[in-house]
Amino acid sequence: MASVGEDIAALIKEQIEAFEAPPKAVEVGTVTEVGDGIARLTGLPGVMVSELVEFPRKPGRPEGVMGIAFNLEADNVGVIIMGEYTDIEEGDTVYRTGRIVSVPVGEALIGRVVNALGQPVDGKGSIQTDKYRNIERIAPGVVLRKRVDTPVQTGIKAIDSMIPIGRGQRELIIGDRQTGKTALAIDTIINQKGKDLICIYVAIGQKLSNIAQVVATLERYGAMEHTIVVVASASDPATLQYIAPYAGCAMGEDFVEQGKEALIVYDDLTKHAWAYRQVCLLLRRPPGREAYPGDIFYLHSRLLERAAKLAPEFGGGSLTALPIIETQLGDITTYIPTNVISITDGQIYLESDLFYAGIRPALNVGISVSRVGGAAQTKAMKQVAGKLKLDMAQFQELAAFAQFGADLDKATRDQLEQGQRITEVLKQPQYVPMSLEQQIMIIYAVTNGYLDDVPVAEVKTWEYAFHDWMAEHHPEIGQGIAETKEVSEETEAVLRAAIEEFNESRVRVPEAEE
Repeated sequence: MASVGEDIAALIKEQIEAFEAPPKAVEVGTVTEVGDGIARLTGLPGVMVSELVEFPRKPGRPEGVMGIAFNLEADNVGVIIMGEYTDIEEGDTVYRTGRIVSVPVGEALIGRVVNALGQPVDGKGSIQTDKYRNIERIAPGVVLRKRVDTPVQTGIKAIDSMIPIGRGQRELIIGDRQTGKTALAIDTIINQKGKDLICIYVAIGQKLSNIAQVVATLERYGAMEHTIVVVASASDPATLQYIAPYAGCAMGEDFVEQGKEALIVYDDLTKHAWAYRQVCLLLRRPPGREAYPGDIFYLHSRLLERAAKLAPEFGGGSLTALPIIETQLGDITTYIPTNVISITDGQIYLESDLFYAGIRPALNVGISVSRVGGAAQTKAMKQVAGKLKLDMAQFQELAAFAQFGADLDKATRDQLEQGQRITEVLKQPQYVPMSLEQQIMIIYAVTNGYLDDVPVAEVKTWEYAFHDWMAEHHPEIGQGIAETKEVSEETEAVLRAAIEEFNESRVRVPEAEE
């Protein structure tokens, strides 16, 4: 036994003598100032912009708090801290990680709720992925892009018919608080169920209760099966609110590079600008208009330009962006709204007055525009809704004029009544997106005068009964439109006959009851 013990001792001694601990150079810095979520360091001569740095571990905190190198100045480094900073002290040692801020990406994130660093916050366990992407990236160049020509079906009649959104487009949703901006985006996500569009919803600076409500809604309608939710709530540090949209965009770009289609909602970029302003002022960057830093335009342009439709030779994927901006008292001429309007390919303007009048979605057709236009519409929608936007814009102007009680000629009264019926048809309850073929049929009916004899108050009743009747008696018409994506002369003739037959059946029913 003694000899075995001696052999083991000799082996251990040999291994100890052979052990080498090669020196490893680590760049370190020292905290000189800390507070309000930022720290200033000396040292770290080789640190890169947006590099992660690690603050020391403390008792009760096994993992060090991370920070982002934000300001690289001649004699110090300004760091924004991503987490609890109250126990970081002057004199603490800070280490370089050599990693630029990155987030996990891939299929494993679908159906999950994560924070701005890609860490799960839904209590469903860790995310199994080994793929990471930097959150910042240069947008695809002109050569890599293809013109936008495929629609994103939102399921909302007013949007799909008058302000179409294409895959690869950036369409701004703008309006005062509580006008249905988030509802519009959530309806669009719900409508992608069973389709080939992966959705990412980025919540920036919102109350946790509101975010929980959105997640519960998505789960209730089965939309979490194709959705990633990125959360940077109002209670999170401004740093996380600042990087959240870039993190969501990186997750979307991973799908795009695989040739897939993705949709990302930034809710909302007003709070994102506030978070960036807070961080920049704390780091004493020079303030400009409304105390925003000078590069506030670049903040949003470098984010939104990453939305694109790639040419087939580069994978053919697309990333569609729906940024949301909150206005004050309907004023879209302030700094951040005008910035984002100039970056995007159009805007959907939601108006408080229309919302309170019961017109929902509260779409102001005169100001709303899609700069991609009919290129992002199916042929069927272009055929039936060609003049709809112009007619609705003229109706809203006429309605404003008619309020003064002037005597109106018959043509004007007819135009007003037609506008009222179209307005009723375009109203749509929340979380009830409508299929393309149903939209085509009802818009065709109202624009071709088949509802002229229906009282305005009964238009919605007529519409619901019409959809049920068509599904029961003539399902082949809807199926044909859904398959061919156009209204041929034969389809139009059959649709006309079906609508006339439905109107006759509605006239006969009361007589039979009498």
